[in-house]
Amino acid sequence: MELLHEGEFWVAVGFVLVIALLLWKGVPAMVGKMLDERAAVIAGELNEARRLREEALALLQDYQKRAAGAEAEAQGIITDARAQAERYGAESRANLKSQIERRAQTAQDKISQAEAAAMNEIRALAANAAAGAAEKLIAARMDEKRAAALIEGSVKDLGAKLN
Repeated sequence: MELLHEGEFWVAVGFVLVIALLLWKGVPAMVGKMLDERAAVIAGELNEARRLREEALALLQDYQKRAAGAEAEAQGIITDARAQAERYGAESRANLKSQIERRAQTAQDKISQAEAAAMNEIRALAANAAAGAAEKLIAARMDEKRAAALIEGSVKDLGAKLN
């Protein structure tokens, strides 16, 4: 009975009573249930994290495909723009060459017209000078007797020419 006077004995009895009370109230089952619930929540979070990771990977792959497509499209646009610039340059050079040829032809035509006009003017001046010289020559060699004979002959011929 000396055991009843020992402090450790009563601590052990209290400990056994607390354990018995905890077992009687079903504390280990509640703790197990709480741990199972916590494990289920963690498993759900892990599944959600796995699903989100897969979605992120799918989005990354989609983005990479789109980026590659955009890059290819940009290269296509650049290629088309360069080809269009080349075509435009070739058309511009051809148009410029054609315009220069037309202007050169127009200038040639104007030069030819100016030459023809100058030749006609020179011929007219030469004809006027020749007519003036002939008039002076005739006037110098013509006397009244000859002039009267020419006028009389012209009046006689006029009647025949009018009929």
